Parts: sequence; C-alpha cells; structure tokens
Amino acid sequence: MAAWRWKPPVAAFFLGICTVGGFAPLGLFVLPIVTLAWLLRLAERAAAPGAAFKLGLAFGLGFFVAGVSWVYVSLHDFGAMPAPLAAGVTLAFCTYLALYPALAVSAAIRVRRDWLRRCVVFPGAWVLTEWVRGWLFTGFPWLRIGYSQAAESPLTGIAPVLGIHGVGLALVVSAGLALHAFARGWRNPDWRPLAAALLLWVGAAALKANTWTEAVGAPLRVSLLQGNVEQSIKWRHEQVAATLALYRRMIVASSARLVILPETALPLFLQDVPENFLQSIEAHAKANDADVLIGLPERGAGGYYNSVVSIGTSPRQVYRKVHLVPFGEFIPLRALLAPIVESMAIPLTDFSRGAPTQRPLAVAGQRVAVNICYEDVFGEEIIRQLPEATLLVNVSNVAWFGDSIAPRQHLQIAQMRAIETGRPMLRATNTGMTAVIAPNGRVTRVAPTFRTDTLDAEVRGHTGATPYVRFGNAPALGLAALFLLAGFIRRSGQARD
Repeated sequence: MAAWRWKPPVAAFFLGICTVGGFAPLGLFVLPIVTLAWLLRLAERAAAPGAAFKLGLAFGLGFFVAGVSWVYVSLHDFGAMPAPLAAGVTLAFCTYLALYPALAVSAAIRVRRDWLRRCVVFPGAWVLTEWVRGWLFTGFPWLRIGYSQAAESPLTGIAPVLGIHGVGLALVVSAGLALHAFARGWRNPDWRPLAAALLLWVGAAALKANTWTEAVGAPLRVSLLQGNVEQSIKWRHEQVAATLALYRRMIVASSARLVILPETALPLFLQDVPENFLQSIEAHAKANDADVLIGLPERGAGGYYNSVVSIGTSPRQVYRKVHLVPFGEFIPLRALLAPIVESMAIPLTDFSRGAPTQRPLAVAGQRVAVNICYEDVFGEEIIRQLPEATLLVNVSNVAWFGDSIAPRQHLQIAQMRAIETGRPMLRATNTGMTAVIAPNGRVTRVAPTFRTDTLDAEVRGHTGATPYVRFGNAPALGLAALFLLAGFIRRSGQARD
C-alpha cells in the first residue's frame, strides 16, 4: 500500500487494468465503481488539474491496454504487421483513448466542493467524454463503462430508458457516492451517500422489472451458422470451394424458417458466387417456407459493399453496412496512412458505405434489423430501424481477434443493444460468440467457440418502443451536460463571492 501512496500514477495504471475485470469475460460489475472511486480519490490528493490529468491518463492506459489488447492480435497475427510496428500502433491507439478519462478527471478536479465534484461533475464529464470518443474520428465506443453492467446488474434497468450513457451515468454517480461516503475513512462512513446509492440501485431494479415491448406472433425457428473457417485461409482462392460446400451442407441440414450466416461467410462477391450454389440454396429455402441471410461482399453502383443478402421465399433483399471499420474496410487519411496499411495483409479495405436510411428486411414473417459486426456498438444507429423491426440480427467475423477477450466483449455489447431496444438479438459469427439474446439481455443459447456448429433456437418477434428507441441518447447526454454545467456554474459563483 505504501508504494501505491508514493506512486499515484502506478496506482492509477493498475486501477485501469482492474477495471477491465468489470467487463466480460469476468463480469464483476461492482468493480468499476470501486476503481473509479479510487481513481478520483487519487486525483483529489493530487489537487492540481495537471496532476489529475496525468493520473487519468495512467488509468486510461491501463484500462485500454488491458481491455483492447486484441488490436495487436488483429494487426500482427492476422494482418501480418511486423510485431514492433503492431505493438507501437496498438500503444499509440491506447494512448489516444486514454486522453478521454484524463480529460474527465481533470475537469472534475477543478470543482472545489466535494459532493459536487464527486457525484455531479465527475459523472457528467465521464459520460460526455465517452460520448465524444464514440463519434470523433468515426468513433470507438468499445468499453464504455456502462457495458460492464450487462446484463446482471440492476443498473441495466436504466438502459431501455436512457441507453448505455444513462447506465454509465448511474454507475459513475454510484462511484462518486461511494467515495463521498467513505472519504473520512472506512470506520466512519457517511450513511447519507450510501442511502442515496441504494435508492438509485433500487429504482433501477424497479425499472428492470418493467416490460417495454411485447412478443407477437408464433415462435420462429432459427438456425445460426458458425462455419469456423480460419481467418488465415479464409480468403485464399483454393479455400473458396470448401467454404461454399461447408455452408451449403449446413444450410440444407437446417429446417428452420430463418437461417443466418456470418459476416462475409462467402469469400466471393455476390456477382461471382456460382449460380448453381444460389439456386440450390433458394430451392431448399422455398421448400421449407424459409429465408436465408448470407453475409458476403457485393458490387454495386457506388462501389463495393459489406452486405447481407436474403435468399428464399421472400423477395431478395439486401442490407449494406453503413458504419465501416477504419483500416479494415476503408483507409482514413489515405495519403498519410497508406504506408501503414500497406504493411498489413487485410483484404477489401475499400468498401463504400450503405445508405443510413435502410429499412428492416422483410423475411420469415418478421422485420429484421440487420447490423454487421462493429455496427452494433453504435446504439444510436441501431434504433434507426426501430420500432418497425421485430428482431435484431448481428453478423460478425471476429476471427480477426483470435482467442482473445474481444468476442466476449462484443457479445456483452450486443446484450446491451437487446436491453435498450426490447428486442431479441440473433448473432451469427464465424468463430464465436454465436448466440441468442433475449430482450432482457440474457444469453439463452450460445455456441462453443472455434467449432463448426449450428445453433438452433426458437424466438418471438417483439413490437413496441422503449423510451430509448423513441428519444435516443439525447436525454442521457442532456442530463450529463447539466451535471457538468451545474458544477462549473457553482464554481463560477464561488469565484465571484
């Protein structure tokens, strides 16, 4: 403990690492409350905003180096980037991400009044910096603090009302209340902040018991296909025939009304897929009054698209990915960053964006809101297809991240989308985590990772609109902005006095 007292940046760094334990796969959802409270206490002892910024930066480095270490796996193991360069790029990326908690901590420490700093300004600053991180430079909303609460925590009751930012705000308020309660020591707590925290959690739990949407229609039989095609061979010309044969066998073996393949399951442009393959899939689907959703790249008038195409009883429809992954699907600042991209063996880095106004696919008697891989981290974009959609479908290929924590984190993010929207989420992935998620965020079925498997289940579509579907992020962000503004209005008033 003495070493931590004398070296606050080291303490902050390890607090950041520990915070990752609140997320999947460990899921210790109370842990981030403890680590954030401790971080703010270190910053209060440092007193100066500059010193607090450094502590927040150290915390952020520990948090993101531990939490998104899978970026290195993608760059080096599958992107063939030399190890030193991959490590450097990953560290630079994590350093950039660490700026956001650093800004939140340094903003909070400028407020003198303890309760206002801890319970109002710090939560507001944290949520607003997470929001900015979610859209600046195309956005990286991964590891938003609220995701640590899906789906066991009572705080997820807030998600259908205020979304992920509302959950995050409640969590950081809880951390501030905990710090305020024990600021005088463990043996002499102030029970009033603890009572306020308890009231917050009880209120969230009461919201969790509410049903915002309702099931409609008969149960729908679905099959989620997990091909488990190794990323290192997936795009090789000699592997194409084997991949087509694998998915043909899996599709024909299913009698479900809705069959879903992963992202880019077929390593060919739609226009290059053998016609006999498509005809056989269509004939099988029509014989079962079914539809098949196939992930594959597609050529269109505006360029190349990462798409999902429906084949079967319903008329053929297509969804084209809107929110592309930088470097994986397009190259930002191409003239400046092209040398880095050239050191990677990532195919298809020149996709075009699909239209943001696409509507749900009408298949298998449902309205299916499709999102592809990384898109489900953007809750405000998912709700564009709601409340019309009755089911959410995510197709992914997280084989890029190997046997890391990324697939489990991604599943946790999908759980939050189901809770926010009150819709089942069906996830078909190449190597895992293929799963069925109930509208309350519970994972009801999940396939073993790194196995070829078909996950069969029955689901029911849901109708209705949660408050989050109706109003999006605006209420939570407005509340966070009021929190931040209240602290600095009070600070300005104290300065004049």
